[in-house]
Amino acid sequence: MSDLDAKARDKHSVATLFDLTGQRALVTGASTGLGRHFALALARSGAEVILAGRTASTLADAVDAVRAEGGKAQAMSLDVSDAASVSAALTALRQAQSLPTILINNAGTTVSKPILDQTEQDWDQVLDTNLKGAFLMATECARRWRAEQQPGVIVNIASILGLRQAGAVGPYAASKAGLIQFTKELALELARFQIRVNAIAPGYIESGLNSEFFASEAGQRLIQRIPQRRLGTVEDLTGALLLLASDASRFMTGSVIAVDGGHLVSSL
Repeated sequence: MSDLDAKARDKHSVATLFDLTGQRALVTGASTGLGRHFALALARSGAEVILAGRTASTLADAVDAVRAEGGKAQAMSLDVSDAASVSAALTALRQAQSLPTILINNAGTTVSKPILDQTEQDWDQVLDTNLKGAFLMATECARRWRAEQQPGVIVNIASILGLRQAGAVGPYAASKAGLIQFTKELALELARFQIRVNAIAPGYIESGLNSEFFASEAGQRLIQRIPQRRLGTVEDLTGALLLLASDASRFMTGSVIAVDGGHLVSSL
């Protein structure tokens, strides 16, 4: 075999590892931000994507963005914090076509204020979406996969704030720490059913919601504490997402991948 043939074979092999053709990926919180980007990235790798969320207009825009690139996409109304909504949505998917083969647990929210100003309502709002929502989605999918003897992949979107602390986001940090441990518990119990569960822990990712803060003096000081001296972009998360969603990570379960520019290893 010539060197040229060998290189072509290796290139094809690597591309196949990350190919999601024939897979159906359900992305929660998919109408904007990270969720919208995840849906686009999965579709670009060949997956049919189901974009789930509560706001019909923004979901429709996100679906149009996927279809504009030639991808297969559909919108699904879903409240991850409501067990009946989760069950009904997955039943509808199964009756119409088939269950998703990949679940991206991305839906999330936060309330930013000092811990002594946080209320019970604030706590419930954040934990119900970020942790209870992930529990409901993961367990409902897993039960159905097990019943049909179908392998599955779950990728939970955590945060470096599940591994370290920051002020004014107590409920959010607690929810993400819980999600990281829940990822490992799921991985342990579901491996026997050929269901893999991993997590991504993003650092500070640039978005329209935080641009004003990071342009401020306080925001600039925070950026200087990141070893790479920059914010992440949504594109910086694509590699970890496709790794964990695809067969490239077929012997990985219970892993948490930090994508944070070195923030977790920064010095005191």
